[in-house]
Amino acid sequence: MQLTTLDYALIAGFFTLVLFIGIAVSRKSGKNTSEYFLSGRTMPWWLLGFSMVATTFSTDTPNLVTDIVRSNGVSGNWVWWAFLLTGLLTVFVYAKLWRRSGVNTDMEFYDLRYGGKPAHFLRGFRAVYLGILFNIMAMSAVTLAAIKIGQVMLGLTPVETVLIGGVITVIFSAAGGFRGVVYTDFLLFFVAIAGAVGAAIYLVNLPEVGGVSSLLTHENVRGKLSLLPDFSDTEALVGILIIPLAVQWWSAWYPGAEPGGGGYIAQRMLAAKNENHAIGATFFFNIMHYALRPWPWILVALASMVVFPDVASIHEAFPNVEESKLGNDLAYSAMLTKLPPGLMGIVLASLGAAYMSTISTHLNWGSSYVVNDFYKQQINPGASERELVNVGRITTVVLMVCSAILALYLTNALQLFDIILMFGAGTGLIFILRWFWWRINAWSEISAMFSSGVISILLNFTDLGVLLFGGEDSSGIVLEPLLPAWSRFPLVVLVTSVIWVAVTFMTPSERPETLRQFYRRIQPGGPGWRGVVQQARTDGEPVEEGKKWTVPSGILAMLLGCLLVYCTMFATGNWIYGNYSLASVLTVVVVLSGWYLSKIWNQIKGDIL
Repeated sequence: MQLTTLDYALIAGFFTLVLFIGIAVSRKSGKNTSEYFLSGRTMPWWLLGFSMVATTFSTDTPNLVTDIVRSNGVSGNWVWWAFLLTGLLTVFVYAKLWRRSGVNTDMEFYDLRYGGKPAHFLRGFRAVYLGILFNIMAMSAVTLAAIKIGQVMLGLTPVETVLIGGVITVIFSAAGGFRGVVYTDFLLFFVAIAGAVGAAIYLVNLPEVGGVSSLLTHENVRGKLSLLPDFSDTEALVGILIIPLAVQWWSAWYPGAEPGGGGYIAQRMLAAKNENHAIGATFFFNIMHYALRPWPWILVALASMVVFPDVASIHEAFPNVEESKLGNDLAYSAMLTKLPPGLMGIVLASLGAAYMSTISTHLNWGSSYVVNDFYKQQINPGASERELVNVGRITTVVLMVCSAILALYLTNALQLFDIILMFGAGTGLIFILRWFWWRINAWSEISAMFSSGVISILLNFTDLGVLLFGGEDSSGIVLEPLLPAWSRFPLVVLVTSVIWVAVTFMTPSERPETLRQFYRRIQPGGPGWRGVVQQARTDGEPVEEGKKWTVPSGILAMLLGCLLVYCTMFATGNWIYGNYSLASVLTVVVVLSGWYLSKIWNQIKGDIL
């Protein structure tokens, strides 16, 4: 594939503009840690919403969607579509609580909600565990996708891709801080969406694909189109749809879809002007992320099954790609090589935008944990603001280097998605309940975190997992499964949940003064705090402000939001598929649910003010 002067000009101009933004805001961002990591808590909802969307518009996401569609069909995407429930619960219940907390990172929450040494340990350990270990894993998946794009589209070696993409990203991330990330995200979103939509339109109309109608009737594609799994295939139905909707969304921790909010989503809520801006930003993000954005990727994935029906055909077309990097996810990059000059430059710039947006967010978010929740708390409590900002910039560089090295050893994004999902299994319910049930303590979270990791290792990487789910054990003996494959995740959730609930009741509750201080600031309300509120009133230290408990209306808004977003997603798909009657009905449902949701939302906003 040969790039033209126009392509190079588009790419160079885009990267230059991004670097300019990062450097332009570096002086203000470097004033203190609040500016460097939260932009002084002055961000409007629309800017934060675009930033959230751009962050999840990463280079590995279209590769992941392509892998899923080629392996399990369009319905296979329920493995991440189910996280919409988590996202909208965050919108209508937890966004205002996070903004009300006033913490600098979601790790600081532990010292607010819990007390003593267990809380300090939990804050420091999870700062390293999530900010470094899991963050590096997530970034390495994004970098792996960039490596594959570089190999297929530009003929670059993995090391060359890492150096080019990493150096530019780390410069503007380290210099501009959170403000630079958010400002560039706004630009990156429009470049990325233009590239994704433009690529989908062109590639579906390739002569060998023949347009949408020919694509949908092709023998390689017909069996992959359904938005729901085959109900007669119990294994697929349970694994693809039932487990994600019944268990996964509330029980698993995953970056960007944490139950109860957290990670870089929490960072943006904390940076909002106020609680209503936090709600607006997260709602906008969830609509764009789930309802509209996946379809360009899905169409390209379906078209790839016509042009490259299997991995062998991809390898034949691109013999220079390392065998360790071959997989179904490579089909997305392979399809992009067929774009014409000009559009090719836009798409390459959009892929660069997707890469930089995601990586820059993870770098700033991860370094905020290291600075605020580890270095400042555990290493040097008396550090000056200048020193803390410098530590943040150094951490940014180190995180980039480590994730790049790991990416060189990975094969596909789906394997990391599954690993991260499994290691967070069973912990999500704590993140949902800890705001509304006083009895949860630091030991609850510590036990859940460690038990989830240990159980996941035992079931995925030892002979115990082989014994239960089949396969070849360490001695070379092939064993038949005792349990179906889909039960692996629920089993981790069940055992982890039993452990942390037992530990909760076996260990002392948090001190009354800690619980009262938390309630005064957050005002969570609800029956889970009734005992604490009544005892405080009896002791002459009332903690409630008489605010209406908005969780019931928040849950109703969440359900209406799910109906709105899922129907929008299904309506879009059916308009594309040509099922106009069903698409029209779904569109009407979208309008009605949106109207009713707006009434509930106005009520929630009124209760907040």
